[in-house]
Amino acid sequence: MADDKKGKSSGGKKETKERQPSQKWLKYKIEGGKLIRSRSCPRCGPGIFLAMAKDRAFCGKCHYTEFSEKK
Repeated sequence: MADDKKGKSSGGKKETKERQPSQKWLKYKIEGGKLIRSRSCPRCGPGIFLAMAKDRAFCGKCHYTEFSEKK
């Protein structure tokens, strides 16, 4: 019989994306002794922050979007 390559793997590991650690500490600031938090999602609640873009705020979990007003 001939050598069939069906079903045989190359034996190497597959490349996977390396997951970056959470950087929630960037969403908090202390100004004048007060703790300032970034905007949180109104649907998901506290702890889920909105990502700020140039013209909108976006929740990555529930896809809630707020557009800023044009000037």
